[in-house]
This record gives sequence, C-alpha cells and structure tokens, in this order.
Amino acid sequence: QAQLVESGGGLVQAGGSLRLSCEASGRTTSRYAMGWFRQAPGEEREFVAAISRSGGRTDYSDSVKGRFDISRDNAKNTVYLQMDSLKPEDTAIYYCAATVGDSYYTRQYEYHSWGQGTQVTVSS
Repeated sequence: QAQLVESGGGLVQAGGSLRLSCEASGRTTSRYAMGWFRQAPGEEREFVAAISRSGGRTDYSDSVKGRFDISRDNAKNTVYLQMDSLKPEDTAIYYCAATVGDSYYTRQYEYHSWGQGTQVTVSS
C-alpha cells in the first residue's frame, strides 16, 4: 500500500486559490490511480476529483467542475489539486486516496490507501 501525505491546505478568502499536494511513498505513484475526496463538518465524505495512472483521464464532481484541476507528476510521486474560484462551501478536510487500476475511480470503497487529510477553509 502507498503512504500518502497531503499538504497545501489553509485559509483563503472566497474567490481565491489553493493548490493541494499529495506525496506518495512506499510504492511509486505511477502504479496507482489517485483521487481527492473531502469531508465538511457534519457531512459525509464526498468525491472531488480522480485521475488515472497515466494522467490521461480525469473526472470531477459537478460541484467543482470548471474550478478545480487534478494533475500528477509521477517522477515526483505527487498528485495535485489546483483549486480556483473557491467558495465557502468548499470548506472541508481534503483527503488524498490511492488504488490499483487502469482507470479512474470515483467511489470511496474503490480506494485502499488514504492520507490523513488537510484542512481547507474558505471565508466569505
């Protein structure tokens, strides 16, 4: 299994941007399809974005489509989530996840490795 460490969270005003990073160790990231999920206070954890092993395929939740961009640098064993035009409703703990497979995956049960999460807070 991969060990995942997220970074890049913080406090930002509405309309601002943040870039989250997820660095994998233990196995090379190129083995894994990767995803980002988030959990707001009092809410269930939800899918945000996913990317295939090669980076050639991506998917996004409707709530972030057009504002967020997922990418990866397999040479650095790192996956990124560029978040633009942030809204207060984007406030949540963001989790990185990894799984073995050739596609991209949007369901939590499809992932076997999870990071500890990074807090993103968007003020109005």
